[in-house]
Amino acid sequence: MHPDISSPSAPIEAKQGESLSPHFGGKLPGLLLAAGIAAVATLAHHLPGFGLFSPMILAILIGIAFHNSVGTSAKARAGVTFAMRPLLRFAIILLGFQISAQQIADVGASALLVIALSLGATFLFTSWLGKRLGVAPALTQLIAAGTSICGASAVIATNMVTRARDEDVAYAVACVTIFGSVAMLVYPLLPGMLGLDPHGYGLWAGASIHEIAQVIAAGFQDGQAAGEFATIAKLSRVLLLAPMVMAIGLWSARQAKRGGANVDSEAPRSKAPVPWFALGFIAMVGVNSLMPLPQSAHQALVTVTGFLLATALAAMGLETDIRKLKAEGVRPFLLGLAAFLFIAGFSLFLVKLVA
Repeated sequence: MHPDISSPSAPIEAKQGESLSPHFGGKLPGLLLAAGIAAVATLAHHLPGFGLFSPMILAILIGIAFHNSVGTSAKARAGVTFAMRPLLRFAIILLGFQISAQQIADVGASALLVIALSLGATFLFTSWLGKRLGVAPALTQLIAAGTSICGASAVIATNMVTRARDEDVAYAVACVTIFGSVAMLVYPLLPGMLGLDPHGYGLWAGASIHEIAQVIAAGFQDGQAAGEFATIAKLSRVLLLAPMVMAIGLWSARQAKRGGANVDSEAPRSKAPVPWFALGFIAMVGVNSLMPLPQSAHQALVTVTGFLLATALAAMGLETDIRKLKAEGVRPFLLGLAAFLFIAGFSLFLVKLVA
């Protein structure tokens, strides 16, 4: 497992004779490369046939393709690392501006209960099954978070406290992309068969589909009312990202202490790491609730946040070796499939229960 390269004392590999400057100039080549890939992914998202996939998903795929065909130079490594750590934390904080207390109140207590129970049960089920299947604990947590909370954003946020290998992050993102896309295409065919009205269908989609872009696409297929409620339900689910990341950090620290060493193979931690970016996320939700931005500024911030997240995902792609992904085998894929089926079935049961 790689060291915490956000730490000033962590070693950074470099070829002999090359220097990875701690200053911004040394980070610029890698940042420009990751941002360029994010820009290409953002443009590709608007092309026919690519709109089904968010720029974040396209960015990591392009990054992986670039790294495994052209290769990522040592000169770019410092900037890629910066995009994967501080830049990513900042983007997650900005995500808080997309949620307000009023939106959560509009969902209603029963719907919030459906969302929270679906999230918690899915995370626990996936963690339990991952252990039974023999999937690595860090990868299991990433798949559990991505499935239960909000897709790629949850995967990369959770990795801030689990510090899994970059290949594990890429694998988890691939899982939530595949199964979230399946849900996006299949869900719109089911409301009539399942007897769901627009409110019930929107809640089901928002409580169980992985990515917010996938939720929007699936929700509006059943009409304006279903699409709007699905979006609000999904944003309410995203709000649970911060407390879940904190809980995962506590659990990871406890497991590391029991094992006698932390993830960096040093002395065991006496306390859990504080995910300050998660607290910042909650703070921005509060700011957005008390002092909402004008619509034009809010939309601009949403665009910037999406681009920063795509840049971080591109950086992860630039660190991902496809051969190591293949070495994971089929078990993590089966875990992602089981998690997807569980959240779809369990959330549907709860939606029917409160209808």
